[in-house]
Amino acid sequence: METQEELKEEGVGYVVMRNLFSRDTDYQLRVEKKTHSRSIRESADRLRLGKKIQEKQEFQKKMNPDSLTHPPEFTVKPRGQTVWEGKSVTLHCTVAGWPKPRVAWYKNNVLIDAKAHSKKYTTESNYNIHSLEIKKCDFSDTAEYRISALNVKGESSAFASIIVKSRLPMFPEYGVTFRTSIIDKFGVAFGREGETMSLGCTVVIYPTVKRYQPEVLWYRDGVLLTPSKWVHMHWSGDRATLTLVHLNKEDEGLYTLRINTKSGFDSHSAYVFVRDADVEAEGVPVAPLDVRCHDANKDYVVVTWTQPAVEGSSSILGYFIDRCEVGMQHWVQCNDTPVKYARFPVTGLIEGRSYIFRVRAINKAGVSHSSRVSDTVVAMDPSDRARLRAGPSAPWTGMIKFTEEDPTVGVVPGAPTDLAVTEATKSYVVLSWKPPVQRGHEGVMYYVEKCLVGTETWQRVNTGMPVKSPRFALFDLAEGKSYNFRVRSCNSAGVGEPSEETEATTVGDKLDLPSAPGSIVAIRNTSTSVVVTWGVSKEVRNLRYYIEVSVVGSNAWVPCNNKPVKGSRFVCHGLNTDDNCVFRVKAVNAAGYSTYSTESEACVVKPSIGEYHHSKPGENQSQQNGLGRRLFIQAVPCPEVPSPPSAVTLLERVRDYMVVGWKAPAKTGGADIRGYYLDYRIVKGNVKSKWHEINLKAVTDTTYKVENLKENTFYEFQVRAVNQAGISKGSVPSAAFECKEWTVAVPGPARGLHVLEVRKDSMVLLWEPPTFNGRSPVTGYYVDIKEEKGRWRSIQERSTKNTYLKICGLKEGVSYQLRVHAKNIVGVGGPSQTLGPVVAQTRPGTNEIVVDVDDNGVISMIFECSEMAEGSQFVWSKNYKALTDTSRLTIETVGGKSRAIFNDPSLVDLGTYSCVVSNTDGVSASYTLTEEGKPLSLALCLIDLCLTVIPFTSEMAIELQEKGRVRFWTQVAKFTANCQVEYVFNDNIITQGKKYTMNFDKSTGIIEMFMDSLEVTDEGTFTFNLVDGKATGRTSLVLIGAGTVKIQKKSEFERAEWVRKQGMQILNKLNFKTILTPLNGPHFVEYLSFEVTPECDVYLKCKVGNIRPGTERVWIKDGIEIEEGDEDLSKKDAGVYEVELRDERGKDKTLLNLTDAGKTNSSSELKVESTEHGIILYTNVVYYTEELRVNWLQKDSKISHSDRVQCGVTGEQLWLKIKEPTEKDKGKYAIDIFDGSAGVKRVLELTGQAAIAERNRARVVGGLPDVVTIQEGKSLNLTGNVWGDPVPEVSWTKNDKELLPDEHYTLKFEHGKFASITIAAVTTTDSGKYALVVKNKYGKEAGKFTVSVYIPEDEAEKKD
Repeated sequence: METQEELKEEGVGYVVMRNLFSRDTDYQLRVEKKTHSRSIRESADRLRLGKKIQEKQEFQKKMNPDSLTHPPEFTVKPRGQTVWEGKSVTLHCTVAGWPKPRVAWYKNNVLIDAKAHSKKYTTESNYNIHSLEIKKCDFSDTAEYRISALNVKGESSAFASIIVKSRLPMFPEYGVTFRTSIIDKFGVAFGREGETMSLGCTVVIYPTVKRYQPEVLWYRDGVLLTPSKWVHMHWSGDRATLTLVHLNKEDEGLYTLRINTKSGFDSHSAYVFVRDADVEAEGVPVAPLDVRCHDANKDYVVVTWTQPAVEGSSSILGYFIDRCEVGMQHWVQCNDTPVKYARFPVTGLIEGRSYIFRVRAINKAGVSHSSRVSDTVVAMDPSDRARLRAGPSAPWTGMIKFTEEDPTVGVVPGAPTDLAVTEATKSYVVLSWKPPVQRGHEGVMYYVEKCLVGTETWQRVNTGMPVKSPRFALFDLAEGKSYNFRVRSCNSAGVGEPSEETEATTVGDKLDLPSAPGSIVAIRNTSTSVVVTWGVSKEVRNLRYYIEVSVVGSNAWVPCNNKPVKGSRFVCHGLNTDDNCVFRVKAVNAAGYSTYSTESEACVVKPSIGEYHHSKPGENQSQQNGLGRRLFIQAVPCPEVPSPPSAVTLLERVRDYMVVGWKAPAKTGGADIRGYYLDYRIVKGNVKSKWHEINLKAVTDTTYKVENLKENTFYEFQVRAVNQAGISKGSVPSAAFECKEWTVAVPGPARGLHVLEVRKDSMVLLWEPPTFNGRSPVTGYYVDIKEEKGRWRSIQERSTKNTYLKICGLKEGVSYQLRVHAKNIVGVGGPSQTLGPVVAQTRPGTNEIVVDVDDNGVISMIFECSEMAEGSQFVWSKNYKALTDTSRLTIETVGGKSRAIFNDPSLVDLGTYSCVVSNTDGVSASYTLTEEGKPLSLALCLIDLCLTVIPFTSEMAIELQEKGRVRFWTQVAKFTANCQVEYVFNDNIITQGKKYTMNFDKSTGIIEMFMDSLEVTDEGTFTFNLVDGKATGRTSLVLIGAGTVKIQKKSEFERAEWVRKQGMQILNKLNFKTILTPLNGPHFVEYLSFEVTPECDVYLKCKVGNIRPGTERVWIKDGIEIEEGDEDLSKKDAGVYEVELRDERGKDKTLLNLTDAGKTNSSSELKVESTEHGIILYTNVVYYTEELRVNWLQKDSKISHSDRVQCGVTGEQLWLKIKEPTEKDKGKYAIDIFDGSAGVKRVLELTGQAAIAERNRARVVGGLPDVVTIQEGKSLNLTGNVWGDPVPEVSWTKNDKELLPDEHYTLKFEHGKFASITIAAVTTTDSGKYALVVKNKYGKEAGKFTVSVYIPEDEAEKKD
């Protein structure tokens, strides 16, 4: 690896060489006197020279040198080879190009000097055929070799790998055969970012030779390590040490120490884990890793990195890329907005300078630490870099020769070629192209142009500065738009023609996020580690994986690896013994993270087979794991490898394949059988070949199709079983089977025979169909049975189409053997393999399935097992087939008890249900549900009788909480565990997210939904829909009108007040007592708002706190202060209003925008009024125009007008009249008023009782005047018409005091309709305000009027 100083020197040297051979030359003017003869001679020479130049130009035009020259091209590339140590190897290739290219060979990017090492290397070049011979190869010659071809038109390279293998025993060194052993080995290590870690092993080499040093190599994840500032290596003569300075996550991986001698080698490997450093703030992501630079050019480089394992409290929003020039300390951020992809093109570099890069991640909580800096990269042309590393082509002679200039100098360059879009994301687009063929000897630069698809306008992107690299990144493109691109070349002679334009490119992310990994399986490994395997994602290209672990019940996930791994297997170390852990995996690529895989089954961290911790009875052993926690371990039984499978038979055979089957192992070893591996060997007479593997991936079935076999060849097969503990021994080899076409017409034998539910008088036999059906499909099966010393006999008279049969009538304690025949139309096939002997007996402790029906009609089947082993599971099936429709049954398992609950029992649920307990010796039971059976019929009857409506303890209500949070809640009175809630807003289903938070506490029956704030768009109907089996329930809450606005305002105020109080507490803690802020000065308790009265007046109001007598209160409209005594608010007063409080302690202000606010919100609440003909619903608006659109609604449906139902406008009153209302007229009424830009809705709930009450309410219908003027001394008689049912009570008042009948006042109430008052001989004292008051149980009303008594003499004096 090159140091930063070497790279910097390389960049400086490059600039110096460019300046040395630059065409810019300073000229000096020199004056010289010439004679006449000399002038004539020079004139003749110029004419002769001009003629020669003209002839040469014409010749060069004919030759067209630009078409003859072309860059190097490998027509035949070198091929990689593998050789034995001590042999020679030769690499060959063919290179075309004009002028003839110069070639150089490299080993691991280091120039090979064949002349200096003639005994090792030989190079030849003849007729464009080049070769490199490596003599007497040894292990150090294992490398990547490169040949570089270079001419004036460009550079090209080709690569080939040489692998040198050693033969054992090797040639002894010093006449001695060395034996190497590694002892005192380093183990799995755990470190943290920023720490220093050392790995070491003691190496014993026998025999001991003084000053002999073996080759010591260190690898990380298979890549050879070299000394650097991060990696230090040391060999002390008997111990190899590797020191990792300032650990980073890039240092995580599998470390391997390899000791090479001429006699052989020895190696040791262990994994090193690097944990993240502590973050600066809680919730921020950890640092990215593996920052690299690619495709470096003159002013451009592509930076890539790997996303971290931990995103923090929220998802990563993007990444910032920083650069720093080597030798400087100032870091410059390359991007203004975070980039989502883990790949970014950095432009604007200065040619010849060296740079390093780093990356930071950002989320909502903040920015992470910076990553480890990248390797140094030089901004220069790749061909120039190759020439500089190759060294000078000829020794320096100290002489500079000037030759005639090529006439191509000063030629305008041609068009670039092969323009293409190499990357396209929503953040940027990267273009690449090849330089033009015609470009002269001077360098060319480029202009990039873009054109929006559908237009003909081309816009130059880099107008200010042409680019030097044949790469360019375009930013700030409109996402979703399509563009065409083209490039022009330029030099001192001018700008050339444009290249061919690219196809339309749409700005957007082309790289998709990876899909979730497949199912994950956790397998015990050691007392502190677990092996995890998973299914790879569908997009397997450039994917890596992060694994996370969680202890069951903790809900805390911790990454197992902080550097993503390839493949689909990983060993998770550092776990705590006896912890019950679950695992999950996520994939990552340049686009980001996938979703998590499904969680694995819980796995207890315990050693696998062969790892026991022995202790005395009653004692525990103590040890420490990788995380520093002390563990106490007791001796526990571990699973064993299973016994070998048996009875390998032939099930089907064709010309090139055979299907074999076998019996499962008799003993599973206390763990589930995870699969089988098959081997085969060829048999020729008495000669048998070696065993060969058939399948690399375990098969789960007990049959397998062996393909690609040779016809008429005999094969033997053996099978091995695998479980959690390991792989079993091979089965007894099968007989020799010949691979040839099977010509029989009847079906082959059934396979996979096994028994369940063995009882003293019955058992259930199950099998699988034959793999070979014969000439027609299988139509049925016959089952044969044989007692211990009896003969075979058929069980059933007719064949069965099922692949199972319950055999009854057995004798207790007797052994039975079973076999199955398959049949088709042609006939009955041969028997299957014999199963048994099976003893008919009921094991002690055997339980049967019990059917239970509760009070609510919920039917369930219960099965208990007292022989549960570790990892045992209850497996339910219907008609002995796996349950595919999981919506019919809900399985609940607790300990050794499993319950299968019918979600919606019906006739489709009839059948035989069975339950098998895995990892046991055949524990199973079944139950058959029939239509006539008591359990199902009873359940169906109870369900029909159950209530179909879910009762509520309380209907939905709204509650305002701290911080302005809004809570909708209700409580259910009676429900089951299967009750589900659907949350609806305005007929749209809403789900959990940023806006809504839902909770259903089934222990209390409380259903809650929370919203951080209530906005204007939240006006409408909120509904909770409940479904519990066949029962349903619904509760709703309508938020419309002024009440909703009030809640919204209060929510906003509560949140602002909470923020204010939090700020006050912070100031108090900091003892900032003298700061003048709205927190300790005058402030608003309630912000400025407006209110519309029933009379349609608009009031602006607010509430203040912490004020003093000297506190100023200023009202402002549209920036102008309002003085007292201004006119009332009207339509012309729409605008922005402010109220400001201020004194010496501080100030505060509030603002209200009343622009166009009064158009629709100045409507009074909807009211109802009774008349003698019916009822009237009405509302008043401030003003009414024909542009207002008014709609009346009943139960959210538009009201159709008729003679009985009419609507209209009287002045500023909008009304709806209903004549003779009935029960059908009850319900919710609403009026929608819309003025073209905004609207308002008023709602009134008119129930049947309310309508009747309004119609029967006591009221004064008429007959009374507003004002009565009468002469003193006369009598006054007034009669008022009264209505009410029941007949109202009548009374009269004067100046709010009740009148009693006497000689002066005569009060009458006749026929229940007419109330009269007579005042005899009125006097001036009778003047005042009178009222006729009527009252019944539905209401009360007063008919008011005024009496004025005058004296005639007084009136005459007034006239005079």
